[in-house]
Amino acid sequence: MSKYAIAIHGGAGTILKSTMTAEKELAYKSALQDSINAGENILKSGGSSLDAVEFAIKSLENNPLFNAGKGAVFTNLGKNEMDASIMNGKDLTAGAVAGVTNIKNPISLARAVMEKSEHVFLAGLGALDFAKKVNAEFENDDYFFVQMRYDQLQKAKESDRMILDHTEDKFENGEKKFGTVGAVAIDQHGNLAAGTSTGGMTNKKYGRVGDSPIIGAGTYANNNTCAISCTGHGELFIRSVVAYDISCLIEYKGLTLKQACDLVVMDKLVKIGGEGGLIALDNKGNIELPFNSEGMYRAKKTSDSDIYIGIYK
Repeated sequence: MSKYAIAIHGGAGTILKSTMTAEKELAYKSALQDSINAGENILKSGGSSLDAVEFAIKSLENNPLFNAGKGAVFTNLGKNEMDASIMNGKDLTAGAVAGVTNIKNPISLARAVMEKSEHVFLAGLGALDFAKKVNAEFENDDYFFVQMRYDQLQKAKESDRMILDHTEDKFENGEKKFGTVGAVAIDQHGNLAAGTSTGGMTNKKYGRVGDSPIIGAGTYANNNTCAISCTGHGELFIRSVVAYDISCLIEYKGLTLKQACDLVVMDKLVKIGGEGGLIALDNKGNIELPFNSEGMYRAKKTSDSDIYIGIYK
């Protein structure tokens, strides 16, 4: 059997063991395991990295624990606006959507944009028109209503600020979580793929869009270098073009995946106040899971190693 590898993340931020119940920790680990399994089953049977990434992310989008799909946070107007992107390292094709509502799996819609339109990036009402055309799966508002998320919105509105929190309701303790989900994979044919999906920021206004759907910022894949999916303070990741920067450091400077990740996440981002992390996989199957925050929900699995699941530093 040829080699394959997959890594996933479910967001980064101030994730402390001291504030996590054993029950909640188990729920997160179980969700990460389910996502890895969904992707690995495809890779193990010789399927494509693109399918593996999509199915791993769909598993997380369908879980209310994560700020994507069903668990997407609320905007200032009480809506769930979602963003997602996916990229194929084999030919650099990509698809992305931003500001979509009532789409069950935004990652699948992003893939449809890549494969069934002549465009890369669709937003808002146009993206929803396209979704109807390709028979994307819609859900009503009730499906996306998660009480914890709604409570987060009420808290955020009290202080009139956007909140990056993911699950804890201890905003006043400075807890921050960047709730994004993502996956990167390399299949048995040596093809890389990356995808990212998010509900954005609690209480976001004006149709704000972060790095998740932006190719080169939150998501990037190139068979010559690596596949990247980011999670963090989107504005800073956009300004740093994080995902593409790592690929460039490998391609033009000859850095290893670890060296490139460390330089971008632990040095360049830190200097401008960019908090968060990413999952990275190079064309040799090496995996890096760097983050400069207190924690990041993450997991990885290769054809010749056991599953690793991590939450804290």
